[in-house]
Amino acid sequence: MTAMAAMLALPAPSWAQGAAALAKPAPTTADTIVVVGDSLSAEYGLKRGTGWVALLQQQLAGEKRSARVVNASISGDTTSGGRSRLGSLLAQHKPTVVVIELGGNDALRGLPLDMTEKNLTAMAQAARKAGARVLLVGMQVPPNYGSAYSANFSGLFAKVAKTEKAALVPFFLKGVADVDDSAALFQADRIHPNEQSQAKMLANVWPELKKLLK
Repeated sequence: MTAMAAMLALPAPSWAQGAAALAKPAPTTADTIVVVGDSLSAEYGLKRGTGWVALLQQQLAGEKRSARVVNASISGDTTSGGRSRLGSLLAQHKPTVVVIELGGNDALRGLPLDMTEKNLTAMAQAARKAGARVLLVGMQVPPNYGSAYSANFSGLFAKVAKTEKAALVPFFLKGVADVDDSAALFQADRIHPNEQSQAKMLANVWPELKKLLK
């Protein structure tokens, strides 16, 4: 039997299956990471493309990871603001991972801690319901807020992460705000980390984030 005859002798289902396989698009395995944060993630006071989120995209590319990063951070945003806009972000981007970096502005404005906790909880629940894995980025406040408030504020991130089964970065600015020469790592306002600090901030996030990637 010639090769052509052998091909023509193939049963019809095989031809159909082959055509279907060619027509069917390859399934996507890429992660979409949405970062919902405030000025610490929105490159406030920094040259565009030098913030930790931009460095994250570069690291993913360098490691040949098929992942897209959407930076949905807004300077000055609170947990209430993040909660109000999360639904549209989930619908638009359909993320596989949501990074929640909010809460610092709640403390700066003296907002009730229970409100911050409720907002973070609602965001984590909404993200999980949409099929995304959640990373909560914890913050701390300066000692002048008082030991009780400081402990309760930093503790609420761990509480929400445990309750909602979310991954946790205990302190986003570890190695930046808690070192002896911290002034050299901040912009002139002493609130926002400078460009030099961004790699360290990414290093604080990355160990927990990579566990959530495919």
